[in-house]
Amino acid sequence: MKILLTGKNGQVGFELAKKLNTLGEVIATDREELDLANPDAIRAFIDQTKPDIIINPAAYTAVDKAESEPDLAYRINTLAPEVLALMAAELDIPLIHFSTDYVFDGLKKEAYVETDKTNPQSVYGKTKNDGEEKIRKHPKHIILRTSWVFGSHGGNFLKTILRLIQERNQLSIVSDQWGSPASAAMLSDVTYAILKSIFETPQFNDYGTYHVTCEGETNWHHYAQLVASKAIELGLTSKIKPDAIQSIKTIDYPTPAKRPFNSRLNTHKLEKVFMLKLPHWQDEVTKTLKALI
Repeated sequence: MKILLTGKNGQVGFELAKKLNTLGEVIATDREELDLANPDAIRAFIDQTKPDIIINPAAYTAVDKAESEPDLAYRINTLAPEVLALMAAELDIPLIHFSTDYVFDGLKKEAYVETDKTNPQSVYGKTKNDGEEKIRKHPKHIILRTSWVFGSHGGNFLKTILRLIQERNQLSIVSDQWGSPASAAMLSDVTYAILKSIFETPQFNDYGTYHVTCEGETNWHHYAQLVASKAIELGLTSKIKPDAIQSIKTIDYPTPAKRPFNSRLNTHKLEKVFMLKLPHWQDEVTKTLKALI
């Protein structure tokens, strides 16, 4: 099997590049090898490599910066997925694409299910939502919506907190945004399981949109406290104790892009269809911290 993977230097792409080698030849690409902002480059690369499946975790993910770079965000988050889907349709191969909780407005009280109406509130969210719509025109697609991604590779909230507790004596973190963190390692394991299912099921037809995060939920403030607590347990020298991390509201920390208050995603559909048991976010945080510390 020949697997084309985008974003090999991103959090999820990095884990996938390691994990998928056992399934076949992985053509892992970064921006230099495959410029997703260039539709002609995408077409030429796929024409040349002729993969059996395309996996697209790459995205323009600088949420605040996207507000001032909407064209670039559109090219990478909307136009590139459209071209990937068109090329996949031409070759009659599956496309697995990663999306985000930002396609929702965050106003629902319960966890979002796949059929809930989208209503993105930022350039990032809108371009990711539009990318999903383009992909849905190609029948052999799986869209994996996830949230609050973290891992040992790349930049993320967990690693930022690790750095800040070593640098600062005071720290204030937002407490009124709720979600379910998703480890890059877990997302890689889930993708692996889906790939195996696609290629081992003769008449596979469970294509569509799925939500995937770790079990459990939290807010950014509690998340930061847990990271600090576990890090100290593992021997990291911290300038601030976990219970000294201050709680603030979103209104106290204005950002260019609007954040959803509720990022929780219901994962029951994924677990049922692919018979998966997803790990708890706290266990995945501990594993990641052990790898880093």
